[in-house]
Amino acid sequence: MADISPALHGLTTHPALTEVLAVSHGDQGPGAVLRTVLLVGVVGVPLLAWLLLRGYRK
Repeated sequence: MADISPALHGLTTHPALTEVLAVSHGDQGPGAVLRTVLLVGVVGVPLLAWLLLRGYRK
């Protein structure tokens, strides 16, 4: 099996990935996931209702 660590070294030293890893490492609990689920729900439910009610207009 080939050693992939040289290929990953360039990726892991990228500043953007380092920032994401630092933020995700310090996150304790479901805060980011819960915010994402709530945001998708708040935007998605009215959009779904609009699409469904639009079909009943005819």
